[in-house]
Amino acid sequence: MADVEFFFPQPPLLQQTIPKHFNSIVAEFGDHMAVVARGPSIGWHDHRETLLTYEALDMASNSLAHSLRSLGVKKGDRVAVSLGNSAEYAALTYAIFKLGAILVPLNPGFNAKQVAAALNHLGVRILIMGAVTDLAYKPSRGRSNLPLLQELIADPDSEKIQSEQIPTLEQVVIVDNSSEHPECAFPPLHVLRCFTRFGELLPSFNLKRSSPSVWPVVPDEPLSADETINIQFTSGTTSHPKAAMLSHTSILNNGHLIAHRMGMTRDDAIVCPPPLFHCFGSVLGFMATATTGAAILFPSPAFDPLASLRMVADYQATGLYGVTTMFIAMLELLASEETAEYISPIALSMFPSHLRKGIAAGSSVPESLMRRLYETLGLRELVICYGMTETSPVSCMTTPKDPFLERTRSVGQAMPHTRVKVVDPSDRSRVVAVGERGELAAAGYLVMQGYYGDEERTREVRVPDEDGTVWMYSGDEATMDAEGYVQITGRIKDLIIRGGENIHPLEIENWLLQHPLISDASVVGVPDEKLGESIGAFIIPHKGVKILGDKEKAGLNSLNKHVIGDWVRTHLSAHLVPKHVFWVDEYPKTASGKIQKFKLREMAKELIALAPPPMETKAPPPTKTQAPLPTETRAPPSTKTKAPPSTKTKAPPPEKTKAPPPTETQAPLPTKTKKGKKPPQKSNRRIKDNARENNGSRTILRRD
Repeated sequence: MADVEFFFPQPPLLQQTIPKHFNSIVAEFGDHMAVVARGPSIGWHDHRETLLTYEALDMASNSLAHSLRSLGVKKGDRVAVSLGNSAEYAALTYAIFKLGAILVPLNPGFNAKQVAAALNHLGVRILIMGAVTDLAYKPSRGRSNLPLLQELIADPDSEKIQSEQIPTLEQVVIVDNSSEHPECAFPPLHVLRCFTRFGELLPSFNLKRSSPSVWPVVPDEPLSADETINIQFTSGTTSHPKAAMLSHTSILNNGHLIAHRMGMTRDDAIVCPPPLFHCFGSVLGFMATATTGAAILFPSPAFDPLASLRMVADYQATGLYGVTTMFIAMLELLASEETAEYISPIALSMFPSHLRKGIAAGSSVPESLMRRLYETLGLRELVICYGMTETSPVSCMTTPKDPFLERTRSVGQAMPHTRVKVVDPSDRSRVVAVGERGELAAAGYLVMQGYYGDEERTREVRVPDEDGTVWMYSGDEATMDAEGYVQITGRIKDLIIRGGENIHPLEIENWLLQHPLISDASVVGVPDEKLGESIGAFIIPHKGVKILGDKEKAGLNSLNKHVIGDWVRTHLSAHLVPKHVFWVDEYPKTASGKIQKFKLREMAKELIALAPPPMETKAPPPTKTQAPLPTETRAPPSTKTKAPPSTKTKAPPPEKTKAPPPTETQAPLPTKTKKGKKPPQKSNRRIKDNARENNGSRTILRRD
């Protein structure tokens, strides 16, 4: 059978290194706003704000590069950065790239053991971190990093870094953000003599082009586009993160092609809550805007739903990024009466008029959530991106012109210059038929160079075929239709095998999310003595919903285990009803917002072990007072198969695998999208006015 392939006009791949391409952007868009970054809110109203034009960002990164060179940083050195989203991080990114050193982003939430393991694994010589780590989903709260540093450094009061745990470590640079977290009581840096203050490297963002400190940087050796410039640790939804090596070519082009497919222009102002230490923030966010001349707006160092909405309102932003859990948190906040105290109802009502573009990544967006985003925020051109750190990261993406159904149930089609295929997980040489489930793999410029110092695990997932094409195997289960739209049906490792039957958690999750009283749901496999595994559902109810015992009768604004069972039984089938239901307020997540299911499985084991044996009781029949079901009962926007039309408990017969052609596809590219409307004049005027102050940069304290 012939491969299914699609041929579309494709923008050419960029051949430059990142610094060389950035030079061309500065030359063209020097007076355009590049970065707006806010510190954490203090009492919800006050925050520090830094604004940088592309020229100011260029000068700041040049100055930092000269300073880093004075500390001994040269081409090929690994420089670890453990910071929240900030102007400092943005400038450091290009400073490190200009030297040809390798940027190593670290999750600021890492503990001492995790930091030591990462730095030792990569042989890092210099670490740049904040005095305090801002906490995601916990506005204005921080964690002092002094205990972490004291655990890693033998004597912080000495004049030289000495660390038995990290022998290669020579320099630690501290970004002093302690004034924004006085409760953390981080001591004055002059007391900790072995640390270098970031202010010594970059005294101010207000620089003049005539100063020698901002003159262009020449690396000690020529740079090549195929060299490693970024090492990203995988996001940690599993318990064993790995260090993926990414090149200039892979992350530069991925950002550029993402911007092209979503229709980003120089006039866009994109609010980006996802973190810069993750590919979502650094590539989908910063690299996409920096290859387009658009502005990126960081509302807070770590995710804060109110700060994100305030940034959209204050700058009349045209775009907003997030993972599903971030969007849910923002919608929950908008439903709260308290929001009006911080954002005027008039500003909120204007969101749909200017907030059109956006990216949701990490998973597909259910239809019900997509409609809520449309109605409440605007985001009519919201697209879905799918990928993994090892593919720089995006391999599939929807377009603003895709049919609504494809933008909710699928992750789109392959990106330009990218090939994707779905294979039999037990025999990767066999490409499965159209519509059949298998493991998704990608090939092209975007594939990582390997895991640093781990050839064995590299060989497991980065595999050349007989033609020499290198494929990156994702571990994700997927299907592909005849038009090349890919649906992610779950992690192969997350598959629940109950009594020999395969159960797909995402199918159940997407239906649970349709329930009017449920805010979020995550389904995992739970050990079962008889069946091997059973279904466990961790559910976050909407605020104000009452949780009842199993024997209590549920009303219009209450939930219990039987309500969940009736819902799943009605819309899917009885064999997909969760055996265990756990009511929670939040999930364990990576800092990028992904749910860590391996931790949920551990929690389920502990909770079941503590609970008394369940009594066998039949679920009471539905009553009129039970939570109402929606009038529309068609299958939800799921990356799963459609829901069966009846409530029979018998599983449907297996599909025939004959006939349809294998699902390998050549990267499709959407037709040109219409140029979006410019942001309201007020927003453009404000950004342009800010750009003219202090050579394109300023730092202010806002009091709204």
